[in-house]
Amino acid sequence: MPDLSTWRTRLSPSRPDRPVGRRPGGVTTGRAAAASSAASDPSGVVPFGLRASAAWAWRFIVVAAALAILGYLVITFQTIVVAFLLAIIIAVLLDPLAAWLRRVLRFPRALASLTAIVATLATLVALLVLAGRSIVDGFGALTEQAVAGFDQLLAWLSDGPLGIDEAQIDQVLEQVTGQVRDNSDVLINGVVNATGSLTSVLTGAVIAIFCLFFFLKEGRRIWQWFVRLAPRPARERINESGIRAWITVGGYARTQILVAFVDAVGIAAGALILGVPLALPIGVLVFLGAFIPIVGAFLTGAVAVLVALVDQGPVTGLIMFAIVLLVQQIEGNLLQPWLQGNALSLHPIAILLAVTAGTGVAGILGALLAVPVAAVLNTVLLYLNGHDKYPEIADDLNRPGGPPGAVTEAIEASYPEVELQVAEDGSIVDEEGRPATVSPATATVAGGGHPGAHDRTAHDRAAQGHRGGDDGRDDHGRDGRDRPDAGRDGPGR
Repeated sequence: MPDLSTWRTRLSPSRPDRPVGRRPGGVTTGRAAAASSAASDPSGVVPFGLRASAAWAWRFIVVAAALAILGYLVITFQTIVVAFLLAIIIAVLLDPLAAWLRRVLRFPRALASLTAIVATLATLVALLVLAGRSIVDGFGALTEQAVAGFDQLLAWLSDGPLGIDEAQIDQVLEQVTGQVRDNSDVLINGVVNATGSLTSVLTGAVIAIFCLFFFLKEGRRIWQWFVRLAPRPARERINESGIRAWITVGGYARTQILVAFVDAVGIAAGALILGVPLALPIGVLVFLGAFIPIVGAFLTGAVAVLVALVDQGPVTGLIMFAIVLLVQQIEGNLLQPWLQGNALSLHPIAILLAVTAGTGVAGILGALLAVPVAAVLNTVLLYLNGHDKYPEIADDLNRPGGPPGAVTEAIEASYPEVELQVAEDGSIVDEEGRPATVSPATATVAGGGHPGAHDRTAHDRAAQGHRGGDDGRDDHGRDGRDRPDAGRDGPGR
């Protein structure tokens, strides 16, 4: 039987100078290869599904954190945000009027913008005053009828089929009165909160009017400044997205105005036919409530039915309910889908969630702005992902925002021309000898041309012109001064 040394000889490698697991030439094999690969690339031993899940997870966390920060800022500065968005929507509606004043009556931009705003405010105030007078005139009679109707209700509860004892009714009324008296502090706090809300509303109204004036007056310059912040390759897509967002907001606003008008006329006409008082205020209330999706139509219709019920009894109330239901069904199932078409392309669930979120953030105004904001996000995201909802404007030279592909020229043309010269010490100065501080893309070097036309600095172009080698043209022989006219109105106009 072989001894221990013999077994060691048989089990040892034939070439003890070469490590186990390595072939000639340094090629690693077997478990050594796996260990070496894991040491050099640890991700190789992690399953692909786990790596993909981890990649999606950290991206989701980053996006969720960004959305949380954005939501916090929106809630914190909701007065400013709501005023800004409201100014944009109103600017879309008033822009045709301001453009007509500039084009037909030759108004300056500032005067045209101010006239459009004042005319709109005067119209709204006139409607509210007219509705307020009707409410004041009919309030006394309506109050008497409401008291009489309440007495009839108590008599019916006592003498009717329910047979409720008058003592029980008086006890319930005493409990209600006691609850109101005990919760007077809550009512006072509610009044104080309402006063604070009124202050916020007035502040937001001032901000909205201020922003609206400048959107109408020089919105085009504001939009160009915003696009200019983006990298040059992304400017065209951002500009195209903004144009489509502008068209979406305009389509939504005009459609809602027409739908609200039809609702108001239909319900107010029904109230007049039935002889229900306060028909005009009901019409104004329905018109304003139609801008709040889903909730507004329900609440304003309920007010119309309640007034008819209190004034003329349950039969007239039921007829008024049928009229409200008929008008809203025609508007919701026929008129609104036909007018809006693909302007929104939002599912009813998306609209409901948007309205709920907007109400939680900014109350009634949030509900008012939720749907247009959601529609704009839908349009922009679809466009950035390759689906254009408005392909017909791709080649339209008269569209908002100017001709296609002219955003770069429009941005450069929005800045004043400054002629630069080379001083004796080699520095760049303007015509008066002051150091030049303008952007290279906006300066004109003595001899012609725009030094920033192809990302060349003002110093290089000026130095080249100083040496006599610059004829005012860029690297491709094009004169930098021959740019398309970029002064067309666009998003924000």
